[in-house]
Amino acid sequence: MLRVGLTGGIGSGKSAVARRLVERGAMLIDADQLAREVVAPGTDGLAEVVATFSDRVLDAEGALDRAALGELVFADESARRRLEAIIHGRVRTRTAELTAAAPPDAVLVNDVPLLAEVGLAPAYHLVVVVQTGVETRLARLARDRGMSRAEAQRRIAAQADDARRAAVADVLLTNEGTLDQLHAAVDALWRDRLVPFENNVRHRRAVRMTQVRLAEPDPTWPQQYARLAARIRHAIGPSDLRIDHIGSTAVAGLAAKDVIDIQLSVPSLAEADGELAERLADAGFPAVPGQWWDSPRPAGSGRWEKRLHGSADPARPVNLHVRVTGSPGWRYALLMRDHLRADPDQRAAYLVLKRELAASAPDSGSYATAKDPWFDEEHLRAEEWAARTGWRP
Repeated sequence: MLRVGLTGGIGSGKSAVARRLVERGAMLIDADQLAREVVAPGTDGLAEVVATFSDRVLDAEGALDRAALGELVFADESARRRLEAIIHGRVRTRTAELTAAAPPDAVLVNDVPLLAEVGLAPAYHLVVVVQTGVETRLARLARDRGMSRAEAQRRIAAQADDARRAAVADVLLTNEGTLDQLHAAVDALWRDRLVPFENNVRHRRAVRMTQVRLAEPDPTWPQQYARLAARIRHAIGPSDLRIDHIGSTAVAGLAAKDVIDIQLSVPSLAEADGELAERLADAGFPAVPGQWWDSPRPAGSGRWEKRLHGSADPARPVNLHVRVTGSPGWRYALLMRDHLRADPDQRAAYLVLKRELAASAPDSGSYATAKDPWFDEEHLRAEEWAARTGWRP
């Protein structure tokens, strides 16, 4: 199934997004609802809350008085953390049960208000963040929940700020307009990304770019890599295999195909198959069919075998190169990246070459082959640089 994490600050309109996704066909797990269930009357969760905060957090019927509890914890960080320790583990257990019961073709949306705060982003195939300006949120909280401005400000301050949530966002939905505008954005996300993404994950199908289109340097490429790497790390854990951002998107200021190249280091190619390949596929990085290798440098020294995985996400192509630690291809990928980062002249020369070839050899195969002569020479320059500077991978 496709697992989507949905989050946003209080008053952002996250619940409206969740409702629209359910209307389109998603299955929803609402962390707030589960948080209420695990402290319902008669539960051990409620008993532990009372033992921690006293019976003043109960109403006349013996149920949890959420307003009274909120007054205690939102003004006291240590109290809030004690409450979270009681609730979060129980919510995770219940979430796992509901996830296990979901059909295999589900688009499963986890509505988690504190997704960024508790570090859950790598557990999802995709994270959607609803972002709305603070003043708009304050007005909504006063209108819809009757909160005073001071209380609403306290609630907002107790959560992650916009920058922290944006750092984990694969999709950032801005909700400053009308409900119809928000629905249109959600519908496009569902149609163009979530449905094909789920289909690709289920069928173990990687998205491949066949035409070369150079994108101007994107300062967010490193942040996109970081999210992908965290997802890969979560999928293969508890392994401590090395993961690196390589290729042109790892070199600041260099135009490139909008494909994130990642290198996963393994002890042997035999270990790249089997369980590791399945874990990567489950996380949205299926193997690309066929045999894969890199062109050796210098030419004629035998092909450098590897495994290649891609991304099932139609909006975020990835080349995940699985190479043996210390192998020639593994070392070469890191050396080329670091030399181009360090040498502005060669970086500029490479950019000129890329633009020329993208215009004359627009398909991926011929584009890659046409770069070989330049890289044969660049390899020699990079090795000289490595010897002179003491570079190590």
